[in-house]
Amino acid sequence: MFTMILTVGLAFVGYLATYVNGLRLTQRQARLDRVNAQLNNFYGPLFALMESNSRVYDTFSVRYAREDGRDPFDHDIPPSEEELARWRTWATSVFIPNIRAMRDVVVTRADLLIEEEMPEALLQLCAHVSGYEITAARWAQGDFTEHLSVVGFPGRGLREYTRDRFTQLKSEQARLLGNTDRRTRRAR
Repeated sequence: MFTMILTVGLAFVGYLATYVNGLRLTQRQARLDRVNAQLNNFYGPLFALMESNSRVYDTFSVRYAREDGRDPFDHDIPPSEEELARWRTWATSVFIPNIRAMRDVVVTRADLLIEEEMPEALLQLCAHVSGYEITAARWAQGDFTEHLSVVGFPGRGLREYTRDRFTQLKSEQARLLGNTDRRTRRAR
């Protein structure tokens, strides 16, 4: 009788251990799937677009800076017609399409946010894009009285946000995949 009870008890413990392990693996896989979706569809594209836009803007700023090294819009002397025309070309060809793409990621994939509420930098980005859309519409009509969005670009805040969240999710992805110590393995 004792042998039968022990056998049933061990079988139950084995079943319970298998069930708990299966549940843990299912939860881990669900978390990995969520992290992968966040990286593939939100933070990855947003990070890439932000970095690309920042680097192109930095190149523009260096190439077309005034003699004192400052941006024509951040200066006591207003931009010349040539500077304004150059800005409109770069803005319509590069910057506005990039920020629209960023905004589209935010608007269409907000379900993948890490936070429960929309971060301020993302709200500011959406408002900035809307402000530039009216400016670009005026340019298309030949009205060049305005050259900037009515809402400022959240540059530093957005860049830090996208970089931090992307890095955080990549670390979590590596942990979930069991690659938490990749550098140590490469060195061996």
